[in-house]
Amino acid sequence: MNESSSPSWSRSAILAVAAAAFIVTISMGIRQSFGLLMQPMGRDLGVAREAFGFAIALQNLLFGLVQPFVAAWSERLGTRRTLILGAIVYLVGLVAAAMVSASAGLIASIGVLVGLALSGTTFVIVLGAVGRLVEPSQRSVAFGIVTAGGSLGQFAVVPFAQALITSLEWRTTLVLLGLLALTIVVAAFGFPRARAGAAAFARAPGEPDWSLSRALRHASRHPHYWLLNGGFFVCGFHIAFVGTHLPAYLVDRGIAPSIGAWSLALIGLFNIAGSYLFGVWGARRSRPLLLAALYGGRAVAIALFIALPLSAASALVFAAAFGFLWLGTVPLTSGAVASMFGLRHLSTLNGVVFLSHQVGAFFGAWWAGLLFDRTGSYDAIWYTSIALGLVAAGLSAATRDRAAFPVDAVPAGAAR
Repeated sequence: MNESSSPSWSRSAILAVAAAAFIVTISMGIRQSFGLLMQPMGRDLGVAREAFGFAIALQNLLFGLVQPFVAAWSERLGTRRTLILGAIVYLVGLVAAAMVSASAGLIASIGVLVGLALSGTTFVIVLGAVGRLVEPSQRSVAFGIVTAGGSLGQFAVVPFAQALITSLEWRTTLVLLGLLALTIVVAAFGFPRARAGAAAFARAPGEPDWSLSRALRHASRHPHYWLLNGGFFVCGFHIAFVGTHLPAYLVDRGIAPSIGAWSLALIGLFNIAGSYLFGVWGARRSRPLLLAALYGGRAVAIALFIALPLSAASALVFAAAFGFLWLGTVPLTSGAVASMFGLRHLSTLNGVVFLSHQVGAFFGAWWAGLLFDRTGSYDAIWYTSIALGLVAAGLSAATRDRAAFPVDAVPAGAAR
């Protein structure tokens, strides 16, 4: 189900999209800075890469496990409250990380607390609210704009974090990043005071007024929903591996640490264009086929990167290419879920798909560190990433995102 374009944007929708983009900018920008901390924290605390990778992996896994419950809570009690609480937990987690002295503290702070905070301050929460405030014809575009915010954060925050680490050391950097996370509280007021579901576009045309449990049961039995889950697992694997380990991989191969920081920043910069354009294209073309092209493009980019001689230039070119494909999956996948299952429980159903993404992220971050510590090389993970990209391309090509609810089976307003 593709959507035609429409120029109509309400004032509340514009404000919510702007607030959502800012929130994702800050939340994801801070999160993408953690890869810069691997070597300085490991050196000062005596933490191996497997332990650091496990902390990031646990963060991703917990982020995903909690996400559906936080999304359901947000649908019931409001986006604003969820974001404020998430920002406060984010601050606590980063300040706690600044005071750690061993790997256990790292796991508890960056792993557990930050993982919980991310579940209340990133894509699933804000996209669910935006999806109910924006007209259907503009939904994919709005999702692309918000997703691009995450990339802007990566471009702006990651070099800022590297500068702080260089001049102030990592403990002070974490405290300052925690204070930056608090700005999410202010941006949260860009969403309506009442629950987001009260917006004019709370349900798609013909969408049955199902209870959450019935919507979840229906989605769990739909094969194309599981195909989306499979593709998003691979997305999480790729992003966690590259975002966490690329800077260390480059330093290991004799590239300056600043190139690692700028590689992450370039990923963010080019994904601003990628996320927006994939959102626009998703409103006009088949979202599953766009996803297939995106995942296949990732496999090609990785294959070329590891096949060609490594240099600062090749690292930056890879970052630009991979960045264009970085989070374009988010507006496409969220748009597909909205088309298949409607809007009323969009946050929760997106949250379940996002759990699959975070399970992939768990393995991408952890396995890379584990295999490096055992083999002294990242080669196995690079090859695995290529294979998974091809698998995800195939799963996406087989997906259909037509409306999955039986329109005539349940009269509107008859909850079950």
